[in-house]
Amino acid sequence: MFQDSPIYDRLIAERGDIPTQVRREAERVSREMAFVMQPGPPLGHAPAPVLPTPPAPAWQRSALPPGQPG
Repeated sequence: MFQDSPIYDRLIAERGDIPTQVRREAERVSREMAFVMQPGPPLGHAPAPVLPTPPAPAWQRSALPPGQPG
């Protein structure tokens, strides 16, 4: 694109080849996104794990009916 441009060559020498770096980064991100967006197994078909219900703490007392002294 800028093969015969001394100004462009000097900028690359001073700052690095930013367009090439950006292009490579965009290609990397594109590859990662293509990988992440691949279809996988359908969601919602695996059974939910059954978790045991912990016992109530011993210090917890049951609620009293209204009007009962506590």
